Amino acid sequence: MQRNRTTGRRWTGAVVAATGLVALVLAPSSASAEPGTPPATAAEAAQLVEETGRQLTALDEQVHQAELAVAAQQQAATAADAAADTAEATLAQYAPAIRAIAQSGYTGTTRSRVAAFLGSDSADDLVAQMTMIDLIADHTDGVLTEVAAAQAAAEQARADADAAAAEATAALTALHDQQAQVRAQADAYEADFERLTAAEQARVTTALAGPVLDAPSAAAAAAAAPGPAAAIAVQTALAQIGDPYVWGASGPDGFDCSGLTSYAYAAAGIALPHSSKAQSTLGTPVARADLMPGDIVYFYSPVSHVGLYIGDGKMVHARTYGQPVAVTSVDQSGYRGAVRVA
Repeated sequence: MQRNRTTGRRWTGAVVAATGLVALVLAPSSASAEPGTPPATAAEAAQLVEETGRQLTALDEQVHQAELAVAAQQQAATAADAAADTAEATLAQYAPAIRAIAQSGYTGTTRSRVAAFLGSDSADDLVAQMTMIDLIADHTDGVLTEVAAAQAAAEQARADADAAAAEATAALTALHDQQAQVRAQADAYEADFERLTAAEQARVTTALAGPVLDAPSAAAAAAAAPGPAAAIAVQTALAQIGDPYVWGASGPDGFDCSGLTSYAYAAAGIALPHSSKAQSTLGTPVARADLMPGDIVYFYSPVSHVGLYIGDGKMVHARTYGQPVAVTSVDQSGYRGAVRVA
């Protein structure tokens, strides 16, 4: 049987698991001035940079959600392809039976019955031949029916596999386009940020990511964690202080917010999705008053930022574009909740 495999099932470069094509709209900044029109004042420029930074955080999370959707589509395509292979293998098992039927010269019961009648030496011989003809006919008809069903199943499974692969490939292409748009906007944001004064940069950074605070002792923070996995995560995250913010990165030398938390827990043997929203739905919800080191704290609605609580009202997080991993207060605008995953 000739396989009809599309090139879609041979994608390369998997994006690191949601159905349907990914369709994000990366909207321009609502606060932006008209194209070509510079901000009227330095304060206005700083405000525009700050608002763009908030929007980039939301766009980053949309892309992370898209990555999870693409991964799920690719897994579905792989499963469909495996099902098609199984169906085709089942069909191939009937090949010997088909060859046997062809070699027997079976042409139907009517002609066989006539031949038996003309060739029989006695009534008993005729009855015996007729009985054998009926048995052969029933077996042959059964085999042919099963073959037809297996053929239909194999063709449908292959069609499903090819459709799933094509959908995943299209989603991956769309995702790459969206990633390129976010990178372009991030580059523009960082260029605008660099044009601000040091005081303005500090104000924008504090507004987006909170004030930089002194880090606690990693050993002390880990000792207060609710378990060994959380303790390892806290120590791992604190060891990354000073590493640069890199969009889409999950270490070891650069991080975005959910990349840092997933990296920290990976060191403890716990796999977390590289998505702030997805991480906020894991584990057990924790009230602000009950936070313990290792809890994941999340921000904004919809969720677009996470950090790792380290005790004493502080968290460590990958802050924002152009700013390194640092410790700040968990009590800042946008706080929405926390979860305990270990």
